[in-house]
Amino acid sequence: MIVEQLSLVDFRNYAAADVTLVPGPNVFVGRNGQGKTNLAEAIAFFATLGSHRVSNDAPMVRDGADAAIIRARLAHGERRVQLEAQVNRQGSNKARVNGSAVKPSELPRYAQVVLFAPEDLQIVRGDPSARRRFADQLLVQRAPRMSGVLGDYDRVLKQRTALLKSARARGVRGDALSTLDVWDDKLVTLGTQVIQARLALAADLAAPLAAAYTSIAGADHDPEIEWALSIRGNDPDSDDAGTPAVVTADVADIAAQFREALAARRVAELDRGLTLVGPHRDDLLLRIRGLPVKGYASHGESWSVALSLRLASAELLREESLLGDPVLILDDVFAELDTDRRARLAGLAGDYEQVVVTAAVEGDVPDILRARMVRVEAGRIVEEATDA
Repeated sequence: MIVEQLSLVDFRNYAAADVTLVPGPNVFVGRNGQGKTNLAEAIAFFATLGSHRVSNDAPMVRDGADAAIIRARLAHGERRVQLEAQVNRQGSNKARVNGSAVKPSELPRYAQVVLFAPEDLQIVRGDPSARRRFADQLLVQRAPRMSGVLGDYDRVLKQRTALLKSARARGVRGDALSTLDVWDDKLVTLGTQVIQARLALAADLAAPLAAAYTSIAGADHDPEIEWALSIRGNDPDSDDAGTPAVVTADVADIAAQFREALAARRVAELDRGLTLVGPHRDDLLLRIRGLPVKGYASHGESWSVALSLRLASAELLREESLLGDPVLILDDVFAELDTDRRARLAGLAGDYEQVVVTAAVEGDVPDILRARMVRVEAGRIVEEATDA
């Protein structure tokens, strides 16, 4: 997949912008705060339906505007597809494919993007929510229908939790809240699909993660990845490394364990007014040398794991996709890496059909990725050039 043209209206600091991209490396260069990352964010939006920097859409809309427009022309071999997303400050977003209105959840069917940024250190060092978000965005790219499943799960979760809070305020205890059973059924049905998809994702990432880590770090530290599931008793509020996921990903087994866990925690849920069991409470465990990356890995090792997760994601999408390679975006990454990791990453990235790199200093970008330079200044594309 190749992004040939990107157009923005009222997106971040861009009143309007048009930029042409080519196969191979494309480098956006400019001082910090000029809008380089905004271009990368716009490209990735079509694949993830969100930002890698913020959890809601409003900050992506230019100050004073009600909506932002992102348009991109993609090439899938000889086929061309025009995508458009209208990101609204309030209310639901809108989307078009080749001029026809579609649900925004349809966009990832046409666009696959893997973006690595300094914020990705939070995947390995931050709260479980960062790891869940990483996994779920990859799930949507791998199977776009999961966007609907995840959205429905979140809605059911909010409604069930609201019921628990109301019951707590009214002093309802034990099994007196019979209406909770209806929401339990919905939560189990949707949550089981999420858990099953996440387990399969971790299993499929294991081999490419190990290969990518060895390539980036130059060492085999035996990286591991697995889910700690709340339906198996994992408590994300504790400092424990967590309980390994169930061995089987069978739907019936997951659903049965989910129901048992809900029944076992019902009194505690009513006491606290919270839903304590489900994929929203799970954690993706990452280890090297048998130890959790969070709390034990060095800074360089943490960077290597974060990079490896993204490269493994790209390899997985590359193997499964009919669209060709995903677009690989490296957002302000090279300034954070030592010389050895820069060279290793550049060698791996150069193998993809299209790579987008952002950098404040041109010299931070390895020579093999400097084929096309696009200069950015204060929300404007001021110069486009191709190195000789």
